[in-house]
Amino acid sequence: MRLGFGKGNGVDPTGVLNAIASAVVVANRDGKIRFVNQATEQLFNTSASVLCRSDLSDFIPSDSPVFSLIKQAIDEATLVADHNLLIESPKIGKHTVNLTVGSMPDESDCAVLTFEPRSIAQKIDNQLLSRNSARSVSAMAAILAHEIKNPLSGIRGAAQLLEQTSNEDDRVLTRLICDEADRIVELVDRMEIFSDKPMERGAVNIHTVLEHVRRLAENGFGKNLVFEEVYDPSLPPVFGNRDQLIQVFLNLVKNAGEAVDPQDGKIIISTRYQHGIRLAVAGGDARVHLPLVVSVRDNGPGIPQDMRESLFDPFVTTKPTGSGLGLALVAKIINDHGGVIEVKDVPGGGAEFQIMLPIYNRALAEGASEQPIIINNREHTA
Repeated sequence: MRLGFGKGNGVDPTGVLNAIASAVVVANRDGKIRFVNQATEQLFNTSASVLCRSDLSDFIPSDSPVFSLIKQAIDEATLVADHNLLIESPKIGKHTVNLTVGSMPDESDCAVLTFEPRSIAQKIDNQLLSRNSARSVSAMAAILAHEIKNPLSGIRGAAQLLEQTSNEDDRVLTRLICDEADRIVELVDRMEIFSDKPMERGAVNIHTVLEHVRRLAENGFGKNLVFEEVYDPSLPPVFGNRDQLIQVFLNLVKNAGEAVDPQDGKIIISTRYQHGIRLAVAGGDARVHLPLVVSVRDNGPGIPQDMRESLFDPFVTTKPTGSGLGLALVAKIINDHGGVIEVKDVPGGGAEFQIMLPIYNRALAEGASEQPIIINNREHTA
């Protein structure tokens, strides 16, 4: 489709539209898609080539207000809008958007739709919150290790000395002191994994990581579960640490396994490449994509809405015997990798964790550790 402005002034109109954070779609009265920008590929989880051979009704229910707005804009040659509009389907998931629809003067039967997902700002806020949470846990771990373990050692030693000269009734109490001291030390030891130790990173094949995790699960806690893999074999290497990535995905798969019904539990692990999220490397002009998306989806009951805001905080858990450190550790490791993690509802039930990771290149390998996050070309320094 020919757009209404050209390259006479040296500006590429497609490049301009791809630089816009909002999803821009040109469609005719019947919903046939004629043009999409890069942000639309991300919103609809589909490539531009496929979208431009499709109808909007393939991705948005035909009874959605979107289609009446298209007809109104074309019939009245005007601009119409709807705010906080919910669009939902199995293909694109659930999104709340602000939608603007305007007619095209040069194309009387076409309209320009601009979807502004409210999740963009929410994604940035959630990322910064989880990063701050991870940093607070790191600081807590350092304080606990230094300020608590040493006094506990003295308390335990004193209890052991008292035990030697105590009667049987008092030995029960001294043994209780020793046991509780040991329990606190064990908790502090677990917290020390959050400390800010240097992490070696390099080129990692994400599929070998996921295969290793699946084999561990199938031979352990997930022997009765059904695993489905939907991989994009053409993905480039991740810039990461293999052992820590194994820890991340093993934790997510284990959580999914504990959430599903043991009789018909299913876990879907998928990978794909998506446009629109990039990292700006500090100290240079390079822009590094953050396009590798790994999803862990289950068919369990999902995550309660009242836990969403604090899901990655330490000591937050829905399990009666859980410590609440697993997802906090996941958030820290992903943040250490410069990645993004978010959780989504699955239509029909279940939860899906999506992790976005950077690809390996020399700029990232040699760059600074603290980098701003750019989502659809908008920079946000964390």
